[in-house]
Amino acid sequence: MYRKILQCLLAALFLSAAFTASAGDFGAAPDAKAMLEKAVTALKADKASALVSFTKGKGGFKDRDLYPFCGGPDGLFSAHPSLVGKSLKDLKDKTGKAMGQDIYKVAQEGKIAAVAYMWPRPGSTEPVQKVSYVTKIGDQVCAVGYYR
Repeated sequence: MYRKILQCLLAALFLSAAFTASAGDFGAAPDAKAMLEKAVTALKADKASALVSFTKGKGGFKDRDLYPFCGGPDGLFSAHPSLVGKSLKDLKDKTGKAMGQDIYKVAQEGKIAAVAYMWPRPGSTEPVQKVSYVTKIGDQVCAVGYYR
């Protein structure tokens, strides 16, 4: 009986911790958009340095689950925490949606568009809806995504 009560209390504690994660633990739409705007400024100032900063998450380019990622004219990631050199343009989400092609299709210089797709949060394997704000800066297609 004591063991059963202890198991129930531990389960309740675990569930409570899982559900009390505040919205501040994750980036939101305004945060993602602001980071993309900051990334645009950095790319225009010094493209090579900016791409390195994005990849390494330096200079304010890593905030909770937000980070910029970019693809070059060849369709390969030029900035990403773990996918540099792999194809962004051919990337599909966890449901098979060609989200990489969508990102390249909507990217326009001086405009910010949004692409929604299913992707796991960092450290998870369960896909959830992610929305990436996308723009084009010179020959780079860059985005910052947030999870809904």
